[in-house]
Amino acid sequence: MYQFILATLFPELFESFVATSIIGKAVDKELLNFHFVNVRDFATDRHRTVDDTPYGGGPGMVMKVAPVLGAFETLPECHKVFMSPQGKRFDQGAASRLAKLDKPLLLFCGRYEGLDERIVEMFDEQISIGDFVLNGGEVAAMVVIESISRLIPGVIGKLDSTVEESFSNGLLEYPQYTRPEEIDGKRVPPILLSGNHGKIAEWRHGQSLLRTYLHRPDLFEKHQMTDKEKQLFDEALKGSPGE
Repeated sequence: MYQFILATLFPELFESFVATSIIGKAVDKELLNFHFVNVRDFATDRHRTVDDTPYGGGPGMVMKVAPVLGAFETLPECHKVFMSPQGKRFDQGAASRLAKLDKPLLLFCGRYEGLDERIVEMFDEQISIGDFVLNGGEVAAMVVIESISRLIPGVIGKLDSTVEESFSNGLLEYPQYTRPEEIDGKRVPPILLSGNHGKIAEWRHGQSLLRTYLHRPDLFEKHQMTDKEKQLFDEALKGSPGE
């Protein structure tokens, strides 16, 4: 069973997230487990204050040290992650790495202007989901949870579903089609109706390369194409016979 620990001031934000859809089913099957730590429970004053003004002045407030340390003292040995805009950008590779942990994963969801730097140094790593500002780390933590959960055996019905998804091989996923064969004059590519699974796989890979080239040139530039991939890409670029 893969164990997530969520340290947050707003555990209620996760209630429906962990109880519905694929995540909820995985919890019911005891494939995933979630433990919530409300940092406010460890405030040391009668007003349960968890923030204070920053030394040196400036706008906003900073999360206090004592409640965070108090929360840490209740945790088992775990891999501590601080959800932070200063963290390393989260990607499929990071999801795969974290899915293989042999200990619980702590996702700490900050609020206000951040954490006292002396607390930040206690984390194993910091993770960011993008270059934008959120009200707190909870939404970012949900992104990380969903991405990792899909890689835990048994959570997704077919393992192949995760192998062929976008970013699993550094490329975007190929286009998908379903019934009917024609919609407003637009037909499903004939190659997908051929029954030739080898040719279908080649066409799909070519389309994956083409999509990445068109929509994520940054990823395409990093991808080292084989001679066969160059051929498939050229066919996709000019319109392969299957289309």
